[in-house]
Formats: sequence, C-alpha cells, structure tokens
Amino acid sequence: MSVLIPLSDAGAATADVVGPKAATLARLRRAGLSVPDAFCLTADAYRARVTGAGVDAAAAGVADAELFEGRKLALKVRLALLRGPLDPALAQAITAAYARLIAPGGFVAVRSSALCEDTADASFAGQFDTFLGIANETDLFTAIHACWASLWSSRALRYMRAHEIDPARTAMAVLIQRMVDAEAAGGALSQTPDDELVITGTWGLGSVIAQGEVVPDRFVLRRDGAFDRVEPGRKDRLVAASAGEGPLPRAVPRNLVEAPCLTEREAVDLGRLVLAAEATLGSPVEIEWAKDARGFHLLQARPLRVETPNPDYEPWKRHPGLRGQPAGVGWGSGPACLVIHEHDLEHVKLGDVLVTQVAGPALTAVLPRVAGVVAELGGSTSHLAALARERGIPAVLGVLDATRRIPEGATVAVDGVAGVVRWMK
Repeated sequence: MSVLIPLSDAGAATADVVGPKAATLARLRRAGLSVPDAFCLTADAYRARVTGAGVDAAAAGVADAELFEGRKLALKVRLALLRGPLDPALAQAITAAYARLIAPGGFVAVRSSALCEDTADASFAGQFDTFLGIANETDLFTAIHACWASLWSSRALRYMRAHEIDPARTAMAVLIQRMVDAEAAGGALSQTPDDELVITGTWGLGSVIAQGEVVPDRFVLRRDGAFDRVEPGRKDRLVAASAGEGPLPRAVPRNLVEAPCLTEREAVDLGRLVLAAEATLGSPVEIEWAKDARGFHLLQARPLRVETPNPDYEPWKRHPGLRGQPAGVGWGSGPACLVIHEHDLEHVKLGDVLVTQVAGPALTAVLPRVAGVVAELGGSTSHLAALARERGIPAVLGVLDATRRIPEGATVAVDGVAGVVRWMK
C-alpha cells in the first residue's frame, strides 16, 4: 500500500489514488506548467485510518440512516479521525517528505483532495478544509487529521446527499504543497458565455476571494489572449503569512484598495498560462493562481461549466438595475429575500432571490431553494460562484449597495451572464 506520492510522479498521482484535484495538478506539472512542488497522502492512508479507528461500520451506515441517526454516526467517524496520533511509520514518512519539500522559514498549504471532488458534476468548492501557512510538523499533522475529518462535516454531508454520493464509498487524500508567498492571487475562467477569458485577483493570498470577503479586480481578455479591459475591485483587506504567526488578515493601504493588483502585461502573461492549462486538460477550466517574485503559479484547476446568454432577460432592461460580477449561469427571477445576518437564512423560501452582503460558505445551505443570488462582496471565481454555476443558479456578486437599494419582497431578475440585477418598483 503506497501512502505517499510526490506530485512530480504524474504516473502514480492518479485521480483514484490522490483525488482529481491533486491528479490534475500532477498533469499540469508534467506538461511543464508552473505548479508548486507537493506530495500527496493517498486515499489508502485515509482508509487505513478509518479502519484503524474502528469506525468502518459507522461510516457505512450514514447514507441509509435516518437524519438524526446519520448525524450521530457521522460525528462518531469525524471524532475518530480527529483523535489520536498518526501511525508512527506514517508520521515518520510524512516528516521526511515535509523536510525535503520545505525551505527553512517556509510554509506549506495542506489541502483536501477527496476522490469525489473537482468533477464536472460536483466541484465541492469550499466544502472541505484547506489550511494555509503551516510551518511545523505538529500543525501539519493536525491539518491532516482535520482534512480527513472534513469529509464528515455537516456541510460536506449535505452536499453529498444532494449529489447522491455515499461518503463511505469515497475517500480523502491530502495534498501537502509548498505555499506561494503571494504578492497577489485569485482565480480565472478560461471561457465565458461571451467567449472571453476572465481573471480575478486581489492582494496577498486568494482565500479572501474564495470566501467572498472582497470584490476582486476583474481582468477581461479576448480568447486569443489579447487584453481587453480591467474592472478594478474593492479590496480593503488581504491575508498574508508571516513567520511564527501564519496567515493573518491585514488592512490594505487606501491607495491600493481600488488599484489593480496586476499590470496589463501581467494579466496577459497569466492569460497564456490559463489557456495552456485549458489546452492540457482539453476543456474549459476554472483555475486558482498565485504570484510571487518568481512569477505565476497554478494552485488548482477544475472543469468549468459555460452557459449561453438568455434572451428572456431583455424585457427587464427598462427597470432599475445594478451591475456586478457574473457567475456565468443563465438568469432567473423571484421575490427578494434580504439576508443581513446568518440567522436570516431560515427565512429564505423556495424561489426567492437571495440578496446579501458576504458571499460566504454559509449560503450553500440555501442554494437548493433559491432562484438567484445577489451579494455585495465576492466575485466570479469565489466558491459560491462555482457552486451556483454547478447548480445552474444565476448569481451576481460584488454588487455595491445591493442590500440597501433592492427592496425586500420586490420582484428581482438576476442575469448571471451579463452581471446585472434589476427589480420592479
């Protein structure tokens, strides 16, 4: 049983062994694209942990159990994966691989790479755990335990039920990757409904984009890689890692809040890298990237669903509207339900258009019942945008003053392709 595989060994780092996320990075690396060095803790290591903890039977019972009993069984599995030390032989192998990977004073990122994620039908965007700024073995081992356990979180189990995935029939590999000391980071969509290439970016690490905490810059390129335009975002905070402290949020200097984080030339260079990833994988892709002093690096690539514009939206153009960043899926309409605090989510009804401030992970719980999403923060490549595209839900993020301008209960139309929200007075 092989439990550790270098990412450079693309022949061994296959999707059934290390999950599609890590396997895709291995393919991109083999193609000569810039992917940070890493090693993978395989699915077999996870399975051995489940068996060694004595929770195979509990895991197998979750999918068919009644809701309350299923939660009890899942909690039993999750706690078993969190508790107790790693097998000594496994811990020794991880320590040796970690020492080879990391430079003195450097950090690693520990990322989940479940066998069921990053597929065309189920991205699992934001459903499993990622840990940035890991700087010692103790924290590394803790992060590995937490990644294993995240397969059994309430959030992940809810997502799996919606996609008819039995958690006992999948497994959690873990990617331990040299962390990029990011000056800027973000995401990209290699193709949009308007046949463009879109890059989003912010200062520091890209986690603030993924979590919908800022409105990122949006760089639009033509499909031939030529620069078209930049739409500056509102990036009032960043996250950066520093020695002894790990990733910490910081305020962005006022003169940089709306200053683009990439130059036109840099956006073009990154666009070439995105198109090279698309060519290597053979289909449109959504990627995560980071830039340090050495240049651009690819951190993740997953299949991208591309929609076409919907002509039914045309009659709405005479009504007042706001513009933001499109999630790229169709359009829909319904009554506005304003969500200012997390406890307001319980008021969201089937067919509502969710209007909120932060496009964060808590919103995933109500996505199955909404006709559209509008948020004041977030962008085209946030986790929420990926989940909305996957479900065919129109979403427009980064809409300034949406919760103040759109009246509660007003009939709202959301154009997730054009990035426009309109409502009837």
